[in-house]
Amino acid sequence: MVFSVRTFNNINQIGLKELGNQFQIDGDQAANPDAFIIRSENLHGVAFPENLKAIARAGAGTNNIPIEEATAQGIVVFNTPGANANAVKEAVLASILLSARDYISASAWTNTLSGDDVPKQIEAGKKAFAGTEITGKTLGVIGLGAIGARIANDARRLGMNVLGYDPYVSIETAWSISSHVKRVADLKEIFAQSDYITVHVPLTEQTRDLFNAQAFAMMKKGTTIINFARGELVNHQDLFDAIATGVVGHYVTDFGTEDLLNKPHITVFPHVGGSTEEAELNCAIAAGQTIRRFMETGEITNSVNFPNMHQALSTPFRITLINKNVPNMVAKISTAVSSLNINIDNILNRSKGDYAYTMLDLDEADMEKIKALAEQFESDENIVKVRIIEGRKN
Repeated sequence: MVFSVRTFNNINQIGLKELGNQFQIDGDQAANPDAFIIRSENLHGVAFPENLKAIARAGAGTNNIPIEEATAQGIVVFNTPGANANAVKEAVLASILLSARDYISASAWTNTLSGDDVPKQIEAGKKAFAGTEITGKTLGVIGLGAIGARIANDARRLGMNVLGYDPYVSIETAWSISSHVKRVADLKEIFAQSDYITVHVPLTEQTRDLFNAQAFAMMKKGTTIINFARGELVNHQDLFDAIATGVVGHYVTDFGTEDLLNKPHITVFPHVGGSTEEAELNCAIAAGQTIRRFMETGEITNSVNFPNMHQALSTPFRITLINKNVPNMVAKISTAVSSLNINIDNILNRSKGDYAYTMLDLDEADMEKIKALAEQFESDENIVKVRIIEGRKN
């Protein structure tokens, strides 16, 4: 069977080779594909093709995807957490150093000089750009995921004191964080004690305007804020007020809007924090591997709207179901299978929110019986999407 994939935003072609020969990429079936692979393409307001089963975001953030709409249509949404983590980490560390020494302004000033006495002009004016050292300063890291954990560890190696805040940090990530990073339980400690603050959380209704007048009021004079996560985490008008009073000494962001441009104490980069050659390749590879595994086996890894599901496929057929998370669904599924005298080799069912995902491995080689079972499932108003996946051959 050949699967169809439509790509957006120039996905790295080397990474797409991970899909293998069973996938047609941007071919004649691209108008109604099995899967999307995207980067920054805004899918809000887009009508999803009827055949679409999966969307893979080659990156961590998924706010450009209407998750609720996709879930309701039985579309599994994946991301690639950690694939660009090193690139963003290096961008943040560079921003700390650049802001500490004000190198960007220093370079811009130097390039305005002219004449035979440029060296003398430099010596006379360089004191304005002396800056400070970061050793011994305190860095607050909000969000200790793949990116935040790396930043915290490397900032410690650079001699900084590091505070970390993340009430939802995973056990796996927690083990990777240096014991010298102080975990704090209250975000107020980050705001009050940090000389530099970097934020790495998703944009939600709870985190929108996380940096607002109340947050700025807790901060030290001259605090540097670095935002390579999402622009909407910072309330711009409150930021401008904090800069005017000297509370914020520097704001560095990867999310440019017109109101931020050409303002003192603000450095705007063109959303390139995670866009190194290596990161783009890593994200494309991870997206390709995720889509291939899902389409060929039904297994789910790194989905934002459905639980991880892993089960070796060793039966002739597997049926996967996306269904509403209502009582007695597993019993109804089992009853439907037994009504056709089909044996269940293994069943795995997990829910996430209002929906659940079921993998049903069937010890039955008769395709017609499998199709009849799938039709039964499709007639159930609580089952959103049904897939038949061929497994081992006898």
